[in-house]
Amino acid sequence: MTPPQNSNHNPPPASQAGPTPEAWIGLDWGNQQHAFALEDRSGRRERGMLEHSSENLHQWLGQIGQYYGGRPVVLAIEASRGAVIHALLNYAWLTVYPINPITSARYRQAFTPSGAKDDLPDAQVLLELVRDHAGKLRPLQTQEPVTVKLAGLVEARRGIVDRRTTVLNEVTSLLKSYYPQALVLVGELNSELAVAFLTRWPDIISLKAAKPATLKSFYYQHHVRSTELVDERLAFIAKAVALTTEEARVSVAIFQLRELLDQVRVFHKHVPLFNAEIKSVFASHPNAHLFRDLPGAGPQLAPRLCVLFGTIESLYPDPTCLQKYVGVAPVREKSGNQVWTHWRWQAPKFLRQTLVEWAGQTVRYSAWAKVYYDRMIKKGKKHAAILRALAFKWIRILWKCWHDNTPYDEARYLAQLTHRKSPNAVAK
Repeated sequence: MTPPQNSNHNPPPASQAGPTPEAWIGLDWGNQQHAFALEDRSGRRERGMLEHSSENLHQWLGQIGQYYGGRPVVLAIEASRGAVIHALLNYAWLTVYPINPITSARYRQAFTPSGAKDDLPDAQVLLELVRDHAGKLRPLQTQEPVTVKLAGLVEARRGIVDRRTTVLNEVTSLLKSYYPQALVLVGELNSELAVAFLTRWPDIISLKAAKPATLKSFYYQHHVRSTELVDERLAFIAKAVALTTEEARVSVAIFQLRELLDQVRVFHKHVPLFNAEIKSVFASHPNAHLFRDLPGAGPQLAPRLCVLFGTIESLYPDPTCLQKYVGVAPVREKSGNQVWTHWRWQAPKFLRQTLVEWAGQTVRYSAWAKVYYDRMIKKGKKHAAILRALAFKWIRILWKCWHDNTPYDEARYLAQLTHRKSPNAVAK
């Protein structure tokens, strides 16, 4: 997930600061065409369509900037990331208000009960929202370039790792269909050993034809030095029986395996490159010292936590804003005598994953987190619910560290818990 540049998920009230805009624009961004509605302080109105192209967009924005002499103009759009946002941010005179699609849909429904909808009225809805209700919206705020770059890297890496997991699952499924012995003989499928083994012996027939000395040499070259383990695997191979010897099926499976192994090789090449770049960019981040030594964070989660907070303090004036934004704070609804609590929707998935995954790691590396986890288990709480609640607690701690620019000190926090006689205090 790109670093949070605004927090329209329950943001604190915002007032319209700065000079009064010269014009307001609603831009309904489509696939092939983009509708816009414009109104300025003089009462001038314009509505139209833009054909999709970078040239058309920049020409249109250039004309607006020239017409209003570079004076402030605000624009509302149903997006907070993507190429169009990057383009809009190139214009210093333009203030962008990202609108949650649910907000515009409900506004439209309130005044169009029939459900009638098309692109031009959608642009008008966005214009009215930013013109009449800007005080309840938050303009897009851009993070520092180092945060933006780090955010792109960690999210791209997560995408690569997820795709790698998908490919490895396909390899597992394929091997089970014709060559299940390989799953025992190679261990972790994501290893260099596994790729080399399956490339050299893609089926049980070719494997059984190999000499024991050749297999021993192979394992030794790939750092399997345990004589006992190698002998066990050689004995396993000697007793192995092919699941199927139907050449028509096995030959096709081998073709599939080779294609999947090629993908795994690409992941082996590029994941370390991403890791190295993330390490370098994270080291240069002004807030790296706040996250690099967090318990259980490590080289992958520490940069992701750094991206989550960024450098703009006004985005999160208090920890509650961040808890709501990332979706670890539950939603309580009340109607009459009924009250119910549910999962927070429309939260950024990647950021929520970051916090919950890290909270899970702190159970192993933070003493008070382990105490809290064990207490909740005894109360019958589910694992996932405990981690979300633990992430909720960690946000308060991290927000304070981030706000005060002070790294987290486990010993100091444990002392505070003991002083307050907290149930999460660690017994001595």
